[in-house]
Amino acid sequence: MPDRRPFERLPDDVRPINYGLCLKPDLIDFTFEGKLEAAVEVKNATNQIVMNCADIDIITASYAPDGDEEIHATGFNYENEDEKVTLSFPSILQNGHGMLKIDFVGELNDKMKGFYRSKYTTASGEVHYAAVTQFEATDARRAFPCWDEPSIKATFDVTLVVPKDRVALSNMNMVERNPYPDDESLVEVKFARTPVMSTYLVAFVVGEYDFVETRSADGILVRVYTPVGKAEQGKFALEVAAKTLPFYKDYFNVPYPLPKIDLITIADFAAGAMENWGLVTYRETALLIDPKDSCSSSRQWVALVVGHELAHQWFGNLVTMEWWTHLWLNEGFASWIEYLCVDHCFPEYDIWTQFVFADYTRAQELDALDNSHPIEVNVGHPSEVDEIFDAISYSKGASVIRMLHDYIGDEDFRKGMNQYLTKFQEKNASTEDLWESLEQASGKPIAAVMSTWTKQMGFPLIYVDSEQNEDSRVLKLSQKKFCASGPHLGEDCPQWMVPINICTCEAPSSSKLKILMDKPETTIVLEGVRPDQWVKINPGTVGFYRTQYSPTMLESLLPGIRDLSLQPVDRLGLQNDLFSLARAGMTSTVEVLKVMEAFVNEPNYTVWNDLSSNLGVLSTLLSHTDFHEEIQGFIRDIFFPIGERLGWDPKPGEGHLDALLRGLVLGKLGKAGHKPTLEEARRRFKDHVDGKNTLNADLRSPVYVTVLKHGDSSTLDTMLKLHKQADMQEEKNRIERVLGAIPSQELIQKVLTFSLSDDVRPQDTVSVIGGVAGGSKTGRKSAWEFVKENWEELFNRYQGGFLISRLIKVSVEGFASEKMATEIKAFFDAHPAPSAERTVQQCCENILLNSAWLKRDADAINQYLLLRNAPSSTV
Repeated sequence: MPDRRPFERLPDDVRPINYGLCLKPDLIDFTFEGKLEAAVEVKNATNQIVMNCADIDIITASYAPDGDEEIHATGFNYENEDEKVTLSFPSILQNGHGMLKIDFVGELNDKMKGFYRSKYTTASGEVHYAAVTQFEATDARRAFPCWDEPSIKATFDVTLVVPKDRVALSNMNMVERNPYPDDESLVEVKFARTPVMSTYLVAFVVGEYDFVETRSADGILVRVYTPVGKAEQGKFALEVAAKTLPFYKDYFNVPYPLPKIDLITIADFAAGAMENWGLVTYRETALLIDPKDSCSSSRQWVALVVGHELAHQWFGNLVTMEWWTHLWLNEGFASWIEYLCVDHCFPEYDIWTQFVFADYTRAQELDALDNSHPIEVNVGHPSEVDEIFDAISYSKGASVIRMLHDYIGDEDFRKGMNQYLTKFQEKNASTEDLWESLEQASGKPIAAVMSTWTKQMGFPLIYVDSEQNEDSRVLKLSQKKFCASGPHLGEDCPQWMVPINICTCEAPSSSKLKILMDKPETTIVLEGVRPDQWVKINPGTVGFYRTQYSPTMLESLLPGIRDLSLQPVDRLGLQNDLFSLARAGMTSTVEVLKVMEAFVNEPNYTVWNDLSSNLGVLSTLLSHTDFHEEIQGFIRDIFFPIGERLGWDPKPGEGHLDALLRGLVLGKLGKAGHKPTLEEARRRFKDHVDGKNTLNADLRSPVYVTVLKHGDSSTLDTMLKLHKQADMQEEKNRIERVLGAIPSQELIQKVLTFSLSDDVRPQDTVSVIGGVAGGSKTGRKSAWEFVKENWEELFNRYQGGFLISRLIKVSVEGFASEKMATEIKAFFDAHPAPSAERTVQQCCENILLNSAWLKRDADAINQYLLLRNAPSSTV
């Protein structure tokens, strides 16, 4: 890591109690005027006040002690690097309470952070701007001078002065709306006082919106604000939110603390959503659902994001982390409980199996790298906060909390959560505080166990061997750190305290035995297991570790894949562990291909999704060889039988998961060049474009990607026309993600140029470039060249946010040569992107791992694929 900039938190001489804040945004000149009147307490006599402030000009500042004269500040010293301002006063401010007044002006920027402008088009085609906020982590200071640290909590009285035909919203309900004295086209909107809260959760929105509303069972007014004319598309999220609030109230046994909650769409929005207390902001695609035009995966995504943000209203907003070091707890917890909530609202989604694919395996891929980091990272300077909004904080965080919940049991877990939220409400807490509450509730050594998972990076590989001893099975387990580059060779191997569950084929979904493995090796005896019965470690794939079985144990588990006696999540886990062991050179890739062939009868969507993802990785890897076509043949063979069974059209009685599976399988067959699928896709695409027969939303992505992958310039032109005509952002995004599948060099350039055009929202450029990079070998080269050529513009657009990390990851992760790793490292040494520094290191490490994998296994894979296709001599 680079030398950390010396960083100091704000001095505690002066502390805010209440912020009285009035803001007047100008939606034409993109500036705003602000007045702050803050009730503060001087704790240590001082002649200066230090606050956070960025891109704001202070006009006047004064301090009036209670019952005494106003003292005007004589100097404002801005420290731009540290985003601080020091107000100097001519005399000492004595201990006690007083009023700090600051008049200031700022800019409504276009960087998607702070108080910024968001562009949208009205129904009549005019371009308008909304004024909106995104403060997490450290950007409230761009909207008003403040003590912008999560533990410096205060109450807020917000007033907005806005055009009278605009909607104005903040965290609390509106209490007054009066004509503005100086200008009759404006109104002054006052909001109720907030509870004690952190600055990063304050929010305001000024724009044009419609809404739908309801009251939740516990009496909270819930509204979903949508673009004008699209209120209908807010109904699904409204329903989810209205079910979710009572669910959390019941789960935590703590009521929702505000009188209302608004969920609102923001056109230009960098993240998926932001949990501002009482006013949650979303990308349109994370909130809007059209009954006809939205696909099943969009519904699921909206349900999860709503569940995630509403969980934060308690965990994060009511009780807030003491400093950004504990950010993981906030995000990991919300990323776990969003699944619990969706499982409650939509049991038919089988969402916990999907968790393993979406979060657990993703976290393990990243966390096996040498350039991973522990869940808990000591954060100093604000520029370091951005880089920890990654899969370790969210997905590994969620995975270890899922393991912890399983280890404690639901009842004690809820008891501990209630104790934690009650004890720290309107205050701040650290990771240790939560462990202490859970330890008291469960009587288990939570702090000792969990610190092995949060304070050191990585996770263990559990090696298992077994022998039969009359009618009992003796298991030998040992743990070593799992490394993506192969066995851990160092002397000082880290150790974990691992909750280990074991099941047998008699009851594949329940644990026969639970132990806590707290040493490098252990031996376990399972009574009453016959020689012909299999034994499996980690049923439910809940423990955050990978398992390597002895060859005979693995052999005995494989029939459980074919006959489906292993539960779906374990069929997925077994295959995923093998795949990553092959990538790490600890088993041969050919062995994994043989196991993949055992999945012919697989009915489960999520198992297929993981299989598909791993075959995609393999396909990208082998695009660097001359037998890329052979692996496409393998993919067609694997996916053809399930494609036949499903067909193109939904059957009566099918549900959510069937729709997802059909889309996945047809897209995979189409991309891999399966002729009948390609022909049918072209036929349906033509009918769709001609307006004869609109494609079902769940079939659009697979059809679009198939026709583009085997398409020409007229295909691309048609797709761009569909993009222009699309009214829903979801449809625009769906098209943007697949444009890169087009094969010819010249058309790829056209797509890349399109990515920076005004037709693509700034936050979506990244997925267009990613689609090109992942589309083909030519695309991969072109996308990287394009990023280098346009680096300045891209960096300016996304600097300091996590989109810059995502951009780098999607545009380079497909390479597989030492030469490319060196080139990429050299480019970023010359063009530094501080918040993406770790991402660059991870990408280069992955490229080198790909290169080693190719050298090691390419020939054997080629031989296997050739032999598979050779006419068999046996009759």
